[in-house]
Amino acid sequence: MTTTLLITTYNWPEALEVVLMSIENLTVMPDEIVIADDGSTKETEIVVKKWQQRLKTPIIHSWQEDLGFRAAASRNRAIAKATGELIIMIDGDLVLHPNFIKDHIAHSKANQFTIGTRVLLKEEYSKKLIAEKNINFAVSNNSILANHKNRINNTILSKIISHKTTSDKQVRSCNMACFKSDLIKVNGFNEDFIGWGREDTELVVRLLNAKITRKNIKFNANVLHIFHKENSKKMLPTNDLILEKVVKEKLARCENGLNNYL
Repeated sequence: MTTTLLITTYNWPEALEVVLMSIENLTVMPDEIVIADDGSTKETEIVVKKWQQRLKTPIIHSWQEDLGFRAAASRNRAIAKATGELIIMIDGDLVLHPNFIKDHIAHSKANQFTIGTRVLLKEEYSKKLIAEKNINFAVSNNSILANHKNRINNTILSKIISHKTTSDKQVRSCNMACFKSDLIKVNGFNEDFIGWGREDTELVVRLLNAKITRKNIKFNANVLHIFHKENSKKMLPTNDLILEKVVKEKLARCENGLNNYL
């Protein structure tokens, strides 16, 4: 199984630097890294070029013009460029556990996508992490805002607790893996979504409607989430209507999606 690690980013090169540092510590490396850049400035390009030289793993910088929050289009462009069979999607504000890729591979199987968990870091610790670039998964509970148990990495526990579900709740595309063939089947992310919110849930609904099984990974494929302020939610009412239509009509494929780039 070949793997592509897809990283979404937008104008936060300091956090992207930390993500790439944690990738350097992985026990199993992805076959390639594709950075889905939603229109960042030159500062991000400088970080990417630095790590293209530093890592042996190929890094592709997939950039699109900054026309506002267009995460769906950014991810679709990156997915189209990806050559891996399994695409592991993360956000550009995460610290990956050393076993992150290894764990996702272990939990992946045909006709199934996986969603992992995250540990939410407090703002003060996050600022310190960015400044000092001290990549350490053994962070104290005093530095954690929520979900401290999610930092446990234990294969036996994971086999017991990880489970399949048909739910579209608690979706986190910041830590999600799906076969490229399945993403093509449902036509990737829906680019009718403009602005933050629901684009990841809507993708999961369509995957489930396409009879692709969801598996929630617990105590494996862990990530630490660097604190940041929430994105604007002003487009949620409009995006909720798109999601509602997909749920009501049991759609498995969107019209305005990945096919724009394939």
